Amino acid sequence: MTDQRILVTCATGELGRLAVKHLLQRGKGIMVIAGVRDPNSETAKSLEQAGAELRVADYDKPETLDAAFAGVDTLLLISSSAPTGRYQHHVNAINAAKRAGVKLLVYTSLLKADISPMRLMIDPREIEKAIMDSGIPFVILRNGWYHENYLGSLKATLEYGAQLGSSKDGRISAASRDELAEAAAIVVISGENHAGRAYELAGDEAYTLSEFAAELSRQSGKQILYKDLPEEDYKKTLMGFGLPEPIAASLADADVQAASGALYDDSHQLSKLIGHSTAPLSKVIANALAAQ
Repeated sequence: MTDQRILVTCATGELGRLAVKHLLQRGKGIMVIAGVRDPNSETAKSLEQAGAELRVADYDKPETLDAAFAGVDTLLLISSSAPTGRYQHHVNAINAAKRAGVKLLVYTSLLKADISPMRLMIDPREIEKAIMDSGIPFVILRNGWYHENYLGSLKATLEYGAQLGSSKDGRISAASRDELAEAAAIVVISGENHAGRAYELAGDEAYTLSEFAAELSRQSGKQILYKDLPEEDYKKTLMGFGLPEPIAASLADADVQAASGALYDDSHQLSKLIGHSTAPLSKVIANALAAQ
């Protein structure tokens, strides 16, 4: 019996490589293919050494996608993180998947992409529509906010004693990339049981950034305060950290929208999919501090 052939795009990215890891761990009866731009990169080689087949799949080079998707049963379409051209990137992939006869397309979208007012949702909303219009059986995984969006600047937060943002008292149902990658792996392996569905995937425990700062203070022994900034000030702060203006603007807008509940979800669909509770904030911070 032929193994189920699963290809993960953007496989050297942070979410993609975790999805490949979870697929390989569950690898009985499946062939895991890592779609990469540069097969000679260290990350690509590490995926190959772990057991994944490498294929060049570059969103910017549609001609690579036909060869990459040949013979693929299920495509895990990891959202491109490019600041521009994201919609066309995904349309290129959707069209190539259709030509290749892919049986199921699983797309990592964003939380409440169909109704959210966040700027970040414009591309995912249109990409979801393109997938639904393609005629390919699909599953939409609407991923919530990552804990890593805040933990990525942990060193600076500890150094300056401040967690910055614009979300006021908005509650954020964050989860880890690893938990979301685990959910993606489970869905693509048993895809026929999920076809036609859209899942809102978020952490079981929601927190405000004030609560995040308080927990970080408790565990680090340092006083960390949450400083709520006007949207424009927060955008400029993010640009000062090196983010391009479009990305900084989108993230600042996301924080503002979080104040009105755009990043909150209490459906617990993520923990139901993965079969266990998502990690609480206390454990997330403890692990992040231990890794410093």
